[in-house]
Amino acid sequence: MDTIAPFRIGVCGIEELTGHCDTGVSHVLSILDPDWPVPEAFGTFGEHRKLELRFHDVIEPDQPDRQPPREADVTAILAFGRDLQAEPRPAAHLLVHCHAGISRSTAALLLVLAQALPDRPAPEILAEIARIRPKAWPNLRMVEMGDALLGRGGAITAALPPLYRAQLAIRPHLAPLMREAGRGREVDAAERA
Repeated sequence: MDTIAPFRIGVCGIEELTGHCDTGVSHVLSILDPDWPVPEAFGTFGEHRKLELRFHDVIEPDQPDRQPPREADVTAILAFGRDLQAEPRPAAHLLVHCHAGISRSTAALLLVLAQALPDRPAPEILAEIARIRPKAWPNLRMVEMGDALLGRGGAITAALPPLYRAQLAIRPHLAPLMREAGRGREVDAAERA
């Protein structure tokens, strides 16, 4: 299947970073936990632009000892995406990573692509992300904020429940783990889909 993305993209977790050091990445969006060290793998990457953000993979603002993603973080992601769009096409190559390459990174990529492809429906963009990263489970809080900032009227957020439901069909053990982690709203949305 041909990609709909207007630039090359990759998504990974920290453990997979070394596999991307020779791929010609022009932009790296790095999302880490607040106390996590900068991954050593970046020392082997060529020249690139980098945005490093630090927040936990949570969707509710009131979790003790957790720093949730803020609107300022999502605004920074979108600004970074605009910078990427200004890059000449053959050279533009985005790598987005978070700890596991499943939630924060796929949410960030979803928003970057929704911004770059304003005429594409959200389910189509989300399907592309699931194709690239089959275990994608985008962070709902990030998507809700980005949806509002992009003026998509809830369309991006509304595209998430079918993906969550599909992931739970493959990995049913995730439902109690997500609820335990304070992400019950995502599981509830999956169950209603």
